Amino acid sequence: MKPGKLLPFAIAALVLLLLLLGVRAGDKKVDVSKIHGRIQYVRSFPDYKVQAVTSFPDLRVQVVESFPTAPGQWQIVDSFPDYKIEMVDSFPDFKVQFVTSFPGPNK
Repeated sequence: MKPGKLLPFAIAALVLLLLLLGVRAGDKKVDVSKIHGRIQYVRSFPDYKVQAVTSFPDLRVQVVESFPTAPGQWQIVDSFPDYKIEMVDSFPDFKVQFVTSFPGPNK
């Protein structure tokens, strides 16, 4: 066979491989202990989709004015975020509860 005739099959195999790996990557659980720092709320193209709840959260979040260095401490900003968050009502990547003390992952 000529190399030109193998190209469509190689492309199809590559696309199939990428689709299979993409499905597997979508099943990963978010490590919420690493979500802290400068947070920007967005309506499109978020890093994570988050649902605010009052019980059974994955992460307890404390909004701070400066130095968000511990897990669960978020400083809300309008530019140069560490993470972009979209607040949703269903199908979140993880759930948060806003607290005034003791932020961090729910064990």
